[in-house]
Amino acid sequence: MAKHGKKYLEALGKVDKDTSYEPLAAVTLAKETAVTKFDSTIEVHMRMGLDPRQADQQVRDVCVLPHGLGKTVRVLVFAQGEGATKATEGGADFVADSDEMINKIAAGWTDFDVAIATPDMMGKVGRLGRVLGPRSLMPNPKAGTVCQVDDLPRVINEAKAGRVEFRLDKTANIHVPIGKASFEPVQLFENFTSLMEAVKKAKPSGAKGTYVKRITVASTMGPGIKIDPLQALNIPQDK
Repeated sequence: MAKHGKKYLEALGKVDKDTSYEPLAAVTLAKETAVTKFDSTIEVHMRMGLDPRQADQQVRDVCVLPHGLGKTVRVLVFAQGEGATKATEGGADFVADSDEMINKIAAGWTDFDVAIATPDMMGKVGRLGRVLGPRSLMPNPKAGTVCQVDDLPRVINEAKAGRVEFRLDKTANIHVPIGKASFEPVQLFENFTSLMEAVKKAKPSGAKGTYVKRITVASTMGPGIKIDPLQALNIPQDK
């Protein structure tokens, strides 16, 4: 069994493992219990009452966090012609409009955080699944990362502003970053609120029983803090 360091144990001592905190208190505590020397990421982990094997119980959507993620997001766009021009003008960091760039990615280059594509490029992008898929970089219409040329500036801007994708994994969990430990508690809370609203709206038609079973928030390498799911799903919008 792995042994935890002194800082972690001190942080753990601030958390009541038997308490399900209200959201603002939980994200505040997650910030206070960050143990790394670098600016930790604050992440939300949700245990869902869904069966990932059922097609009508899938969850996959996006959310624009009002305060972003606290990091520079590098965007690559697969587009050509007018699309490539709009992508460049829209602020894309990289534009894959040639076989040379696509071959570079096929060889393993993935120095970007978000990939966006126009529909006409998906034939070529599909061949990059072996590289992009395991890194969750494959453009997908459900995630809004496959879009028409005219929508490229908006989608690029949203990605850079703090647009996050969330999806149900094979173990019926959802994991989403909501900011950094350097954020103010209210910023983390408002990002968390936006995420939960998006999760509620994404509830699949086949969901049965309890939709969200457990919610935990934690900083990188920090202790988990339980959040009351009922409070998390019913946060007043004017709070």
